[in-house]
Amino acid sequence: MQPSLLTRISDEGCLSLVGMAGAGKSTLATLLARRLGWASLDTDRLIEATAGEGLAQLLARLGLEGFLRLEEDVVAGLCVKRCVVATGGSVIYGRRAVERLKSCGPVVHLAIDLPTFLERVGDPGQRAFVVPAGLSLSDVYAERQPLYAAAADLTVTSCGVTPEACVEQILRGIAS
Repeated sequence: MQPSLLTRISDEGCLSLVGMAGAGKSTLATLLARRLGWASLDTDRLIEATAGEGLAQLLARLGLEGFLRLEEDVVAGLCVKRCVVATGGSVIYGRRAVERLKSCGPVVHLAIDLPTFLERVGDPGQRAFVVPAGLSLSDVYAERQPLYAAAADLTVTSCGVTPEACVEQILRGIAS
């Protein structure tokens, strides 16, 4: 019998949330942290604090590759305990970042369907959304889905349910 994901979370561990923009990672990290009595950390805010600029400015100044390198470096260097980590949607492109998240504890993929993603993300320029040249939002969605699935220990659908119900699904999922 395989041990539950909960056994991967000790007083030293973390729970990380990955998924597309608009999946609810930041909102759910705060709610999960409150339920667990832990801290929550949004890696997008950490990147901004590290660089002293907003994500949109960083993306414009560094370009796509430079931004992804910065994101990977910041997330790969995380040193936190008893924390729910909400990641940026593009974190999945950074091998070292994903390895670090997995070493800290379970990784939960918050899945949303394409129509919900397109509705929630709106204008990607307003969110500093990483879109490689020549790809549409639908292309980026399709490209990332297998990457999230490969990184995740648990996948939970976050569209069509309340944030509180999603938190319950995650807690049940990591306990089973």
